[in-house]
Amino acid sequence: MDLVVANCPSQDLAKTNKVFVAPRTLAKGTAYLEISSYVFLAEEEPSMQPGKVGMNAIQRRVIRASSGDTVAAQPFTPPGTHFGAVLLNAELEPISRRGGEVDLPAPEVETHIQSRFADQVFTSGQELTFEFQGLNYLLRVSTLTVVVPGGEQQTVPRAMLSLATSCVFETRKGSGIKIVGQKSIMTSQLFKQREVSFEKLGIGGLDSQFREMFRRAFESRRLPPSVVERLGIKHRKGILLYGPPGTGKTLIARQLGMMLNGKEPKVVNGPEVLNKYVGASEENIRNLFKDAEEDYLKNGDDSELHVIIFDEIDAICKSRGSVRDGSGVHDTIVNQLLTKIDGVNALNNILVIGMTNRLELLDEALLREGRLDVHMEIGLPDENGRLQILKIHTRNMSEHGFLAGDVDLAELAHRTQNYSGAELEGLVRSATSFALDRETDMADLSKPVVEENIRVTRADFLRALDEVRPSYGAATETLEQYRPGGMLDIGPQYHATLAELQQLLESVEQQEAVPLSAALLWGDSGTGKTALASTLAIDSGFPFVKVVTTDSMVGYSDAARCSQITKVFEEAYRSPLSLIVLDDIENLLAYRSVGLRYADAVLSVLIESLKKLPPPGHHLFVIGTTSNKEMMQTLGLSKYFQLELEVPPLDSTAVQMVLAASGAPRGVDFSAAAETLYGERVPIKDLLFALHVSAQGLAPGETTVSASAFQRVWARIAKAEA
Repeated sequence: MDLVVANCPSQDLAKTNKVFVAPRTLAKGTAYLEISSYVFLAEEEPSMQPGKVGMNAIQRRVIRASSGDTVAAQPFTPPGTHFGAVLLNAELEPISRRGGEVDLPAPEVETHIQSRFADQVFTSGQELTFEFQGLNYLLRVSTLTVVVPGGEQQTVPRAMLSLATSCVFETRKGSGIKIVGQKSIMTSQLFKQREVSFEKLGIGGLDSQFREMFRRAFESRRLPPSVVERLGIKHRKGILLYGPPGTGKTLIARQLGMMLNGKEPKVVNGPEVLNKYVGASEENIRNLFKDAEEDYLKNGDDSELHVIIFDEIDAICKSRGSVRDGSGVHDTIVNQLLTKIDGVNALNNILVIGMTNRLELLDEALLREGRLDVHMEIGLPDENGRLQILKIHTRNMSEHGFLAGDVDLAELAHRTQNYSGAELEGLVRSATSFALDRETDMADLSKPVVEENIRVTRADFLRALDEVRPSYGAATETLEQYRPGGMLDIGPQYHATLAELQQLLESVEQQEAVPLSAALLWGDSGTGKTALASTLAIDSGFPFVKVVTTDSMVGYSDAARCSQITKVFEEAYRSPLSLIVLDDIENLLAYRSVGLRYADAVLSVLIESLKKLPPPGHHLFVIGTTSNKEMMQTLGLSKYFQLELEVPPLDSTAVQMVLAASGAPRGVDFSAAAETLYGERVPIKDLLFALHVSAQGLAPGETTVSASAFQRVWARIAKAEA
């Protein structure tokens, strides 16, 4: 039936949360009316005019109707079973306040709600008003729980209140209400929103980390203080987020602080704490905790949660004794922070979140239980995480029609192995720049861009993949430099060597029991060891490939070399599949046969790196190259390589194959070259060099390199090597 909305007959009736109609409006046995998906207890009132329904202002706001509007009202019959609410979660808000904070005793409010609204049907999201101790309050229904068949409790959108319904009340920050004596029931009051959507917060690929963080750091804070006291436990006070740069540690900390229903989080960069005046740095630490101390002294365990976020915490909390600046400031900062977190007068209303990408620099005392004891590695996202991140960064352009239909985010997620969150964001920016560039007229920059023509296509993203490379990706460009002419087929020996390497590589990739393996390529200089290792690395398809070579360490001290090698291996441990090429190991060790000199510190680092297993679920393959196998055996390095393969010089048959397949410069006389080299074992590097130099010596009009010309070049090469 259709009814016209009218005001409630009286102020007292408005506080009952009932709706009122004229006599003889309701059919016999009808006690409830459903209006706009909300169910109200209906009552006939003589003062109401026929065809009208009296509703208070809150009810009209809930159904989004004004006085004089016509609404559809249908009789509602409550189900006979499993409809009574056993638990009501509701949010309280003052309609009128006297100033200052009001303490509301939860048991008394619960009794008042039960008696006043018994037998009424509540719906999630519904609002109603009531009076308690002379003040008017607004009650907003959050969730309703009933007992379903089998005895399990289940959250439902609609249920009936009774005298047996338990109530849990929550308030918003700054509402001026403080709930005291709350029942020992877990609540969601810790967070501002009942449901947390990380995608809406702009955080992707970290679902498992957040679940673990919630269990370890926040589960106990959902309990009332009385229950925590009876359990005899203490809240976690610190979280440490660590991992590679660009993975979203700072974003997570900021969003986590904003999600929590406490004081506004304090965010401080580590270096900002430092001060040139004596004692000022320690005072900055104390000031960060000052508000939390005052709140805890006033309200005790009922005080609000204070979140303090330290970005780049390694700048101020290095291991004590490691900074030798003579002032000792860093040590006293660590001492002051430890005292505030877990000292004699430690606070129970704080949560310290630290972030770093240098976990090894932090003082060990800071990482122990009771301090920053929840350690969460924020690593590189997996394929599903990358898909979530790409969806976040393309959501706006997709909603507004700027993303072309040929863009497959799942394909991009698959192709962006080892990209961090920041690099994925950069990928989207780069693709967008290509799309905008198409619509830009460089001849007339004043010409406006036609918004309707902007489309970010798959081709734009593919071009962006070439422009934005991952920091922890494959060093393909570096590897290609070691085989500028590609790889040539030099016969069965080459195929056999490559097959053995490939077999070992596949065992590392596919077998969980083989997380680490290493192969050593040895042979004379110029035989193609580095080119062979580079080819295997490029063709492996591993997301992380790095080359450790002396080219990038010229002028480095032994300590710097050790640090560089350690850094490459540490980066490799962050990738699920990694391959490292240790090129020219004797030069990495600065080995000299005269006097048997070598860098012992570098040797120790190499041995430990080749022995250390990667983290669970991660796999590492190492390829080493050397021209001095005897040195490897003397120094004890050979035993850490499971496979040793010789890369010999070319025999006469292989020389013929190289000459035929090398795409040698035009005019080279293959027969003359082969005759010159027949019977010799030739390094392929020298052969290719001789071919190119000989071809460059051709006189105008000549098309063929003579045998004598090639022999002269070869003789000079042989003399130089001798």
